[in-house]
Parts: sequence; C-alpha cells; structure tokens
Amino acid sequence: MPTTTTRRPAPMREAAVTDADVAARRARARRLAGLYALTPDENDTAMLLAKVRAALEGGATAIQYRHKTAAPALRREQAAALARLHAARGALFIVNDDPELAAAVGADGVHVGADDGSIVAARERVGPARLVGVSCYDDLARAEAAVREGADYIAFGSFFASATKPAARRADLPLLSRARALGVPVVAIGGIDAGNARTLIDAGADALAVIRAVFDHDDPAAIVNAAIAIAARFPASARSLS
Repeated sequence: MPTTTTRRPAPMREAAVTDADVAARRARARRLAGLYALTPDENDTAMLLAKVRAALEGGATAIQYRHKTAAPALRREQAAALARLHAARGALFIVNDDPELAAAVGADGVHVGADDGSIVAARERVGPARLVGVSCYDDLARAEAAVREGADYIAFGSFFASATKPAARRADLPLLSRARALGVPVVAIGGIDAGNARTLIDAGADALAVIRAVFDHDDPAAIVNAAIAIAARFPASARSLS
C-alpha cells in the first residue's frame, strides 16, 4: 500500500513591524513626561474613576493602573473603564504587570518589574506600537540591558522613603543623569511629593511616578490640588502634554 504523509501546518509567522508601528510607539514614548500617577488599591470602580479623573484635571500626563490585590474580573473591569476614560481625555494609560490585560483593553502600554516576565514576552503580547516600561530599581546595568531588549522607558527608585514599598531598594540621584544617556524617558519613583519633586526633575527625571501624594485623599478636589502641586514643578513643556 502506498504510504501517506501527514502534512503539518506551517508555523505562523510573526506579523512584520511597520514604520507606522514604530512611529506610534515613539510618539507615545515622547509623551511620557510630567506627573505619572499610579492608582491606589481602590475596589470601588466609580470612586477609582473619580480619583483618576481628578488627577488628570490636576495635570497628570500619564496614569498607570496598579491594583495588586484585585481579583482578575475586577482588574479587567477597572482597566477597561480607565481605558475608556483615557481615550476621551488623551492621556497615556499604562497597565502594571499584566501585558495580556494591557492588550485586551487597548492600553498605551505595560509596565513590568523583575518578576513579571521578559521584555520580549511583554512586547509579543502588547504589540509593536505600544510601550513596554521596565522597573530598574537602583541598577543602571539592568536599565542598559532593558533598553537593548526594547524597553521604551525605564524607571528607578525608591528615591525617598515610601509607605507603599517600605522595604524597596534606594536609588541615588546621580543614577538619573547617567540613565539619560540611554536615550529613553527616565522615570523616578518612591516617596515623591511636591516638596521633593523638583530635586528629581533637576537630577534628570523626565517623569515622576506618584501614588500616595496624589491619591491619598477621598475628596476629588484635594486630588486635583495635589496633582497641580506636583505638575507645577515641571517645565511648562511637560505640563502642556496633559
């Protein structure tokens, strides 16, 4: 009997990265300047939206959705609601830790840390037109490697004592100026408020990632004022992106 050969399907080819993809990603990266507000662990979605809306009104140019304790369904609900808000407001919207969720809700990108998988894997999930930001703590060598692997921005800290992460490694100010040579936006994080923001900006930070100094208020008007106080520390060119 003649033998039959079972043909295996050819492996799918990865979609080619277009010039438009690269241009879109670079345009997003250029917008990462100024107040970068990170959301609190807020289970009430309506309250979360009210707080984020207030931060945007106060001058935040980017928001990162960060809720470490939420169930997957709540994370999806909140991320989708924030994505709709940002589509209307025009600010950058980044999802923390979860490239799949970032892609699913159409966020501008994802932020990953040391325990969140590789930059390559994150890029595969969010696609070539969106941002991948990377936590680099106090480690310039990690930042250099991240940029080689395709990171669109790099974040360092904690620069000051942080109630959110009291055991976080501390970074020193000269790290910011050295990191600028890598050619991507540099973000500072950790214990930042209106009183110390200018120190980090003068040292080389393009954006300041802030949680408590912005969102540690129940009254949206207080959040607006807190965001204004930090955003005002930046040059007018960064504030105009909001």
